[in-house]
Amino acid sequence: MCGICGKPVDFSYKYPHPLSPCIDHIIPIAKGGHPSDLSNLQLAHWCCNRQKSDKLCPRRVQDAEPEVVSARVLPQSCDWTAYHGR
Repeated sequence: MCGICGKPVDFSYKYPHPLSPCIDHIIPIAKGGHPSDLSNLQLAHWCCNRQKSDKLCPRRVQDAEPEVVSARVLPQSCDWTAYHGR
């Protein structure tokens, strides 16, 4: 998903196609963002990244990472939040 527009990124498109994938700096380097910090990088369409340029964009709500309660994957057939175990 493009971190700027939120639409899927198709990796079959290659540069210079406008929808080709690229890496965007969430906080632009010109605005003090770190150039190689992984937390400052996101997948984007080439055209979205070009349009964003060196502007700051508000982080979309759906981009917020869900809270991780546990790394265990539990079946969805039971309400595990009420289970306390022994």
